[in-house]
Amino acid sequence: MTTANTYTGTYELEFERPLLQLERQIAELESHSRDSEVDITADVRKLKQSHTAMLKKIYAKLGAWNTVKVARHPGRPQAIDHIRVMAKDFCELHGDRHYGDDPAMITGFARVGSHKCLIVAHNKGKDTRERIACHFGCAHPEGYRKALQKMKLAEKYGLPVVTLIDTPGAYPGIGAEERGQAQAIAANMFEMSRLRVPIVSVVIGEGGSGGALGIAVADRVAMMQYAWYSVISPEGCAAILWKTGEAAEKAAEALKLTAADNMKLSTVDEAIPEPLGGAHRDPDAAIANVEKWISQSLRELKRFKVDNLVNKRFERFRRIGSYEEK
Repeated sequence: MTTANTYTGTYELEFERPLLQLERQIAELESHSRDSEVDITADVRKLKQSHTAMLKKIYAKLGAWNTVKVARHPGRPQAIDHIRVMAKDFCELHGDRHYGDDPAMITGFARVGSHKCLIVAHNKGKDTRERIACHFGCAHPEGYRKALQKMKLAEKYGLPVVTLIDTPGAYPGIGAEERGQAQAIAANMFEMSRLRVPIVSVVIGEGGSGGALGIAVADRVAMMQYAWYSVISPEGCAAILWKTGEAAEKAAEALKLTAADNMKLSTVDEAIPEPLGGAHRDPDAAIANVEKWISQSLRELKRFKVDNLVNKRFERFRRIGSYEEK
C-alpha cells in the first residue's frame, strides 16, 4: 500500500501562497492546452521552472516558526503512513495490561527492509474522529506503559526497536496525571537506557517535550528535515515567558528546535532529507528516505556487542547539555 504522491487538500501555508498561485496558473494552462489547438507547452514549462526556483528559494530560508507549520501540515505522512508503506507483515499489539489501550501509541512487530523489529509510534489520527480519539497524538500513561511492555517483549526475542515520534507532547489532563503520566515517561527513559537491543528513533513531525523523549532514548536519533524537536512547543513557551500565545514565532526561534539546530546541539545524529517543498509534496519519497536511514542504522548497530551498545547509549544521553566554564 502506498500514500498519495502529493497533498490535494485545501490547506494552505501562508508563506506558500505565491507558489499556490503559480500552481493554479499551471493547472489552468494545462487544462486549456487539452481543448486548444495552440501549443502552450513552452509557457507551461517556463511556469514550472519558475515554480521550482521559487520553491527552492522559500525552503532554503525557512525560519523556525514556518518549519513548525510544515511539520504540522495535514498532508504530511504520519506514523501510520510510514508503517503502511515501509513495515512489512505488521502485527499490531494492544494494551498495557494495567488500564487500557491508548490509540495515540501504536506498537507492533514488523519487518523494515531485511530487519525484523518492533515499531513504536505516536498516532495523531487521519480525520477529525480519529484525531479526537487519539488526543491529537498526545499519549496517556497507558500509551507509554504499552510501549515499554512491548519493548521488553522485543528485548526478550532479541529484536531491535524502531520508534517514530510525532507528538506536541504527552497528554496533560487530570486523568493522565492521576494515572502517573510523569512516572510512566520517566520509567520509559530509565528502561530504554538499558534495553539490551538496538534502538533507533526518528522525529517524523513534531517532537514535543517528555512526550517525545518517552520513546526517544535510542542509540541513533534522527529528525526529518522539516520536523521540530524541543523541550516545549512554541505556543507553550510563549505562554510561559511572554504570557501570550501570539509570541510563538519569537519562541520558536529562541527554542532552537529545527533539525539544523538539533544537529549543532548534538541532540540528534542526523537530519533525514525531505523532497523539495516538504514531505507533504511527495510522501512516498519522504518515507523511502526514512526507511533507508532506519535500515542502514540497524545494520550498523547490530555489529556492536550488547554491553558496548548499552554503555554507548547511556553515555550519549549523559553528554547532552553538558558544558564547561572557563
